[in-house]
Amino acid sequence: MTPKSLLRLAAAGSSLEELVEGAFRPVLGDEPSTEATQLLLCSGKIYYDLRKAMGNQSPAHPSIGRVEELYPFPERELRQLFAQYPALQVLTWVQEEPQNMGAWSFMAPQLSAILPRGVALRYVGRPNRASPSEGYDSQHKAEQQRIVGEALVGGK
Repeated sequence: MTPKSLLRLAAAGSSLEELVEGAFRPVLGDEPSTEATQLLLCSGKIYYDLRKAMGNQSPAHPSIGRVEELYPFPERELRQLFAQYPALQVLTWVQEEPQNMGAWSFMAPQLSAILPRGVALRYVGRPNRASPSEGYDSQHKAEQQRIVGEALVGGK
């Protein structure tokens, strides 16, 4: 299942070669970096919002990892991802859902158990809510911009 917007988004597609010769990977990440101190970890559509906001990546921006399979928890793959960032200081879970409705409640204890020593874990997303919806498109867009902005500049 995916949001309709991703069905039309070229960046969310795969080439025929990738489909024929590739394989499913439960965790995807940016190029390894010995300098990155922050890694944003997310799942789903928010990745494309973060990537778009980053534009051409500069050293001031964090790296991004995507969890494509939440369960079973991809511990081995996440440990491998973390190992590619030896200067890592902050791991930020980013989600667009309210804190009590998205993957955070499942991922937080799992991530805490495997984080390298000295790496802080933080959450960026909507606060706890009774409803998953903002109610108005303009409010949704404003809140989405806040989430992306906070993820990109926070934790430094």
